[in-house]
Formats: sequence, structure tokens, C-alpha cells
Amino acid sequence: MSSESPVTVPVCYRHPSRETYVRCVRCDRPICPDCMRTASVGHQCPECVAEGRRTQRPARTAFGGSAAGREGYVTKALIGLNVLVALLGLALAGSSSLFDGGLFTSGGRLQAIGGVVAHEVTVNNQGVFLGNIPGFGDVYPGVADGAYYRLITAMFIHYGILHLAMNMWALWVLGRNLEAVLGPLRFLGLYLLAGLGGNVACYLISPNSLAAGASTAVFGLFAAFFIILRKLGRDTSAVIGILVVNIVLTFAVPGISIAGHLGGLVVGAIVGAVLAYAPRTHRTLVQAGGSAAVLVVLALLTLLQTAALN
Repeated sequence: MSSESPVTVPVCYRHPSRETYVRCVRCDRPICPDCMRTASVGHQCPECVAEGRRTQRPARTAFGGSAAGREGYVTKALIGLNVLVALLGLALAGSSSLFDGGLFTSGGRLQAIGGVVAHEVTVNNQGVFLGNIPGFGDVYPGVADGAYYRLITAMFIHYGILHLAMNMWALWVLGRNLEAVLGPLRFLGLYLLAGLGGNVACYLISPNSLAAGASTAVFGLFAAFFIILRKLGRDTSAVIGILVVNIVLTFAVPGISIAGHLGGLVVGAIVGAVLAYAPRTHRTLVQAGGSAAVLVVLALLTLLQTAALN
């Protein structure tokens, strides 16, 4: 008389009370339906999936950036920040006008606080610019007085709803495409450096004129977009046409900061070329170093101009 061992049914290694005949294709451990993770072939257990994620290199764009840029988070955040500053200006203005500049400044109070200007500006209680008149109304320091923050804040301030709308439309169109191919961090660096470059150009060339707007950064995005398209072998005719029209308008329409637009254009082109043509070996290092070098040059130019004005 022979005896046979009873056949045991496999149980899930994570849930011993559950019988299962499915095994992880990587580690061969039994897994129940709650533990199954669909793989390219068969199923995997949670531990093997987690291990695979740790060892798998994240997806990168053609220029070394994170694929998360396809979601456009930075572009949306920049637009939201510009709109938020606009609402802050409306609160400061106390004005119901939507189209005369009063929406954001009540004649210029917010520009007086954060626009690019060399020396202090004064506004009265209605927010009207009075120039440098000590003792009258609110007085705000200029860049040469030590308010270097203006070179950043100026790119988030606008002279009315039309000014804001045009810049945000351009940022929405250009920003999503550039962020998708560059990645969030590289795109943000490009935007801020281009905007800073345009504002530094304003400070160098027309220090006594108050300037503001995101168009310094937007012009930089135009230049970078052209360079990126050339690098990718894409058609650039549409970008050239739009860029030429905007440059013509810069010189033809009164009140537009020529220095700001061209400064942003030049810096955007330089940073765009660094991002696009950095060699694949040590690409991140070259991109970071090139961008940092641009920032250092802008800082030195600002300090030299401050010394000259003072």
C-alpha cells in the first residue's frame, strides 16, 4: 500500500489566506489578484514593480530635460503668476477701469513699486507718477538705489489688460512647445534669463524710463524657439514671420521698450543655443555652466551701470 503527499495549493506571498496559481514573472512568487501588476508579459508583484522603477532611467527629451514638460506645468504657473500680480495691482488701484491701465496700476503705482527704473520714483495718492519729488506721496527706490529685485519683478507687471493678454497668449503658445522639448527646469531657466536680460538692457540703455512687462521674456522665447526648431530640422518660416512682425512693431509703436525687447531676444538666443547645441556628453553640465555664465555677465553689467549712475 503506497501513500502520496497531498497536493498543496499555492497561496499569495503577501496574503497567505488567498489561493492562487498566478506567479510573478520576475521573482516567481505566487500573487493574488490584488497584488498583480500588469507587465509587458504576464504579471509582476508590487516589489518587483518598485524595483523596476528604481532601476529604470526616467524618460528624457531630445535636450536632456524631463518628459514632465509635456504637461506644461511651468507655463501654466507663469501665466497664473502674471494674472495674480494683475489682480494684486487691481487691489492696489481701487479702480473699476479695465482698459485704461488702471486695472493694474491706477496710473502706475504697481509699476512704481516693481518696474525697471534707475532711480527712485514718486507717486501721489491716486497712483500718478510724479518723478523724483522727495516728500510728496509714496517714494520707491530704483535699481541704482539698491532695488535690484526690480530686474525680476518687472517681468510680471503689465500696463493694462491688453498688454497682459497679448503677452500671456504668446507665452501660452510658445511656452508649451518649448517646455515640452526642453523640460520644466531648462524652460524656466530660459524664461527667467531672457526676461532678466531684457530688463538689464533697459537699465543699461534707458535707465530713466520706467519699463515693465513679460515681453522681454517672450522675445527670448521666440529666439530660442527658432533655434530649437533649426536644431530639430523643423520648418522655421512661421516663426521668422511672426518675429519680424514683432520687431517691426517694437520700433514702430510708441511707448514700447526697444531695449527690453531686443535685450530679451539676444539673451534668449544665447541661452537657447546653449541648451540646443550642448554636446550629449556632459550635456547637463554644459547647459548649466553656459546659463550660469550668462547670469554672471548680466550681474556684472548691472553692477557696472549702477556704479556709473551713482
